[in-house]
Amino acid sequence: MSSSAITADERVLDVTFSEDALSVSLRDGRVISVPLVWYPRLLNATPAQRRNWKIAGGGYGIHWPDVDEDLSTEGLLRGAPAPKTHAPSK
Repeated sequence: MSSSAITADERVLDVTFSEDALSVSLRDGRVISVPLVWYPRLLNATPAQRRNWKIAGGGYGIHWPDVDEDLSTEGLLRGAPAPKTHAPSK
């Protein structure tokens, strides 16, 4: 009896946005959807800036050059929002 094991392939295939979510399709068929409010740079970006993304990190990352944002599939799978940034003290 033979069985074929399905292997996880967490490399990025595609990126899409809805009004309030970022969705990343992986090569193994999974889709990760996270709230857009987790990533303020992307939330505040124009639709054109959001569409201008590149696969990075050997396929395990996404880079948006227009807004200087980088996300990894590892972080997305962990459910890690962007780190909080504090305004500089006056």
